Amino acid sequence: MIDSKTTFLGYRRENGRVGVRNHVIILPVDDLSNAACEAVAHNIKGTLAIPHPYGRLQFGADLELHFRTLIGTGANPNVAAVVVIGIEDGWTKRVVDGIAATGKPVTGFGIEGYGDHETIKRASKVAKEYVQWASEKQREVCPISELWVSTKCGESDTTSGCGANPTVGAAFDKLHPLGNYLCFGETSEITGGEAIVAARCANDAVRERFLFMFNRYQDMINRWKTDDLSESQPTKGNIAGGLTTIEEKALGNIQKIGKKCTVDGVIDKAEMPTHPGLWFMDSSSAAAEMVTLCAASGFVVHFFPTGQGNVIGNPILPVIKICANPRTVRLMSEHVDVDTSALLQSELTLEGAGDKLLECMLRTANGRLTAAEALGHREFVLTRLYESA
Repeated sequence: MIDSKTTFLGYRRENGRVGVRNHVIILPVDDLSNAACEAVAHNIKGTLAIPHPYGRLQFGADLELHFRTLIGTGANPNVAAVVVIGIEDGWTKRVVDGIAATGKPVTGFGIEGYGDHETIKRASKVAKEYVQWASEKQREVCPISELWVSTKCGESDTTSGCGANPTVGAAFDKLHPLGNYLCFGETSEITGGEAIVAARCANDAVRERFLFMFNRYQDMINRWKTDDLSESQPTKGNIAGGLTTIEEKALGNIQKIGKKCTVDGVIDKAEMPTHPGLWFMDSSSAAAEMVTLCAASGFVVHFFPTGQGNVIGNPILPVIKICANPRTVRLMSEHVDVDTSALLQSELTLEGAGDKLLECMLRTANGRLTAAEALGHREFVLTRLYESA
């Protein structure tokens, strides 16, 4: 299906990275700036506001993660240009400077001292210029190795670990030797299968880093005196789908890394990988949170296997849904991009399912909208570590 000569049509950015979308985003630094951002997006067609509820009185590692996520979102190659709006100039400038390091156009506006009306007017003028500039960007032929692909599953059931997740694994097994950047995570949903992931690590340093991340999560659970993850892991939806323990869920989750891939690196939340290969990212297992983190880490296409049916999307990262549950495919067909239900009926091989996903990936990279994009799903959820000060 694909080899080292396979190409796709992408947008080459100023720093050399390649995106598959060409968004101009209006990015709030904090919750107080959401209204102004949405007003600018309303004024200037072709822009996209990304509201969120955080950014006030955060501190320490939580604040660093907040900035890393916002900067990573603006720096993502699927974004052509960014208008940043914050209540204060200082934090706004920090986000602007981080995005500007990529070389892409970015301008920031502080609301204090101007108010909404003046800020919206000034930001709208810049946004209009950015949209017109971005509209002239042309796709160019790019090697398949420049496509960064992440994965996360959601609303899993027994068909996930037996069908949809192994489909992602089959695709990753074919992408990995080509030099692609790949990512998986969901730290809580590795529980019970962590030894399998550790055994797949490329070397002792990667293994040590992975176990540090996994044990850090376990320590947090123990610190809050939680003996289990009752009603959270597995979720009620997972249990209804036949997954009765977190260990069963973990074994299905791990199928996404295939049979041949090594785990070549480990990153913290919203960090960017530094070399090709398969990376583990310490991350929440909540669908919108992890997809948001993957976008902030620079990934431009996302594989999302689901069993019971998850409707997740993202403002800038196209989310490709894979499902092997014939009931879900029938009842929620508008959300499914790749139907692999034939895999469990022995009418489709695992290799064929992987090829089917890769074909959809290339069509998506070349511009075809995913089901989530067509339906307007733009879930953007920041991960929080602490309470606000």
